[in-house]
Amino acid sequence: MHTNLFHCLAGASLLVAGSAVQAQTVTSDAIVKPVPAKAPAIDASPSVSVTAERPTGRIDRQVYDVKSDVGSSNGTAADALSNVPSVAMSADGSVSLRGSSNVQILIDGKPSAMLQGDARGATLNAMAADDIESVEVINNPGAQFGNEAGGGPILNLVMRRNRKPGGFASVNANAGIAGRYNGGVSGSYNDGPWGYQGGVYVRHDGRNSVGEVSRERLDRLVPGMGAFAPSSQHSTSNGLNDSLGLHGSVNYNLNTQDTLAASVSYNGRGNDQRSLDRYINGDSTGSRIGDYVRSTVRNGDSRNYSWGARYDHKGELPGETLKIDLRVSSSANESDSDYVNTYTLAPVHAFDSRARQHSDTGNRIVDFSGDYERPLAGGTAKLGYKVADNQSSFDTLYTNINPTSLVETLNPMRSNRFELDERTVALYGSYQMRLSERWGALAGLRAEYTDLHVRQITGGIEASNNYVNYIPSLFATYKVSDESNVRFSYAHRLRRPSAGDLNPYVVYRDEFNVSTGNPKLKPTQTDAFEIGYETKLLGLESSLRAYHRRDTDAIVDYRYFISDNVLLTTRENGEGSHSSGLEFSVSGKLTPALTLNTSGNLARSEQTSSDDLGNRSTRTANALSGRARLNYQINPANQLQLALQMQGKTLSGQGYRSPNNTLNLSLRHTVTPQLSLVMNVTDVFSSNKMETIINSASLRETSTRRFDGRMLYVGLSYRLGGATSAAKEGEREPRFGPPGGRGPGGAGGAGGPGAEPG
Repeated sequence: MHTNLFHCLAGASLLVAGSAVQAQTVTSDAIVKPVPAKAPAIDASPSVSVTAERPTGRIDRQVYDVKSDVGSSNGTAADALSNVPSVAMSADGSVSLRGSSNVQILIDGKPSAMLQGDARGATLNAMAADDIESVEVINNPGAQFGNEAGGGPILNLVMRRNRKPGGFASVNANAGIAGRYNGGVSGSYNDGPWGYQGGVYVRHDGRNSVGEVSRERLDRLVPGMGAFAPSSQHSTSNGLNDSLGLHGSVNYNLNTQDTLAASVSYNGRGNDQRSLDRYINGDSTGSRIGDYVRSTVRNGDSRNYSWGARYDHKGELPGETLKIDLRVSSSANESDSDYVNTYTLAPVHAFDSRARQHSDTGNRIVDFSGDYERPLAGGTAKLGYKVADNQSSFDTLYTNINPTSLVETLNPMRSNRFELDERTVALYGSYQMRLSERWGALAGLRAEYTDLHVRQITGGIEASNNYVNYIPSLFATYKVSDESNVRFSYAHRLRRPSAGDLNPYVVYRDEFNVSTGNPKLKPTQTDAFEIGYETKLLGLESSLRAYHRRDTDAIVDYRYFISDNVLLTTRENGEGSHSSGLEFSVSGKLTPALTLNTSGNLARSEQTSSDDLGNRSTRTANALSGRARLNYQINPANQLQLALQMQGKTLSGQGYRSPNNTLNLSLRHTVTPQLSLVMNVTDVFSSNKMETIINSASLRETSTRRFDGRMLYVGLSYRLGGATSAAKEGEREPRFGPPGGRGPGGAGGAGGPGAEPG
């Protein structure tokens, strides 16, 4: 970034601050042989076809089936992700994979505005799990994947598609405790060259919570004494909101080689909340110097739109394809918060007892990509391009209100407007081939040009930067036997700072906490290595993977006090971090009626950083995380599922997040082949919590938030159409991995499972 402009932004910053799944593994050769010229063309990505109990995978990813989850008909996308091995979902919707929070979430291989930034958690907690076909876990993304959505490992949500001739429909209606409910209708119809698919869902849900923060800060007014001043925050938050989602797509086969497709979707949800926070401040002598309650009433809405168009062409050569794809998505979040303080003991620098904050954030992504694939010299070559534009905006207006006259006065310290425009142009190439009867390899290289433009409108400052990155990747498989494979992978990735990471102005969170970005942030460079062994053990699908990830200039949270009790959280490039671990999974039938899916991750992470006193420290965390799911077919009409999730200790900023465990239970009763009764109980023992602990030279803090514990949903699921004849009772039509054949929409349709990232 231009040095003088960067210094302007940094100066502005200082001025303001000072003021349910089945494990998917491949057990056959993953390298695709040439397809006969007259055979139906298939997705050239390596995959295998399997029965309902056999999982699948591809050379660069693992694919996890979520359709078979008993509770999918009344769960959310967050519920579905929480059953994926090594994925940790917090109750607020934050996601981590193998302990890393730098995770990209894509929909059918493409980024979506509603899954960026602060909107992601709420979107995952509103999106219906029943619309998801499978989840692809891509720990080391290849050259075809860009870095514009974060640059880390990828969770790709593959949405449901039905390509069989005729019609299919499903209706779900569910009721929960405390007035919660959700429901949805989806369907498809395929006739000749035309294919139609769509759905609508509604949800009235949310998670109330209680929180407690216990904090001790170093009192610098008493030099040399090492005295700490205590403070605490007790909070309650309540708010159930309404969500509405609509989606539809149409596919048309022009002929046996060309397909056109279009799709559109809308997601809207409320953002209302009521909360009470009690703040108690003390000094290093033990005296109480502040005690008051702050009530907050927030009203707001979120609106997300997307549309897309796609052209697929199958060439004359076996496996030759051309795919052109355009996606446009936008997310707008608006809220108004009213604050009222009631003082028992007013602090010395008390703010006005009333205030109001208006927030308006937006994100718009335009993604235009193309991919060409063909056989070449005994292997498969793929070339692609992407042109992407990502626009983000933040507009915050904070006013203090005179309690007597009700006159509003602008608070310039808490108001700001910021915009970021990031344009990316990328070219990539990859080549996959069978080296011998046992060896196969896939190598790729991606070149990305990035043009970044930042506008801090409040301060009247602009800055820009542009650069080129080269991103290599390499995958290899070795066939040990008909049932065993060894996999190797390497990928270099780049994590660019987001708009919120770069915005230098202070954003008000609560009376004790504010946050700001850092315009001096550099991108994080990541090198990731992995070796895995997949086999059958006592008839069970089993895998063991060892991995190592090293981050250079890792972007981490950095916290320091800007006044007696106000803690500023910003972002810094740390000295570096790395993590290593062993990941295992075992799945299959223990008995004809009992199915086991279990996985675990034994990880060690290390992070080096400096605190606000200049003390450099290296922190480590050893953690064992895992999950186990048991499905028991009690009788032909009843199925019971137990799912245990255990998340180990993870490093977070200058502290760490404590371990957390939850147990979920689901029961499905098949009334008829089309009608099922489903009951879900999440967090059976009300043990779910988020606890973060910091212990540095200047700050000791324990922050704990507990959400509504045990949740109960009971509902009906009705399915009609051709899928029931091909599926087991209580299940959807079983489709695993990339679909073959030539139904409406071709290989993947408009954003279907065959959709390739650009």
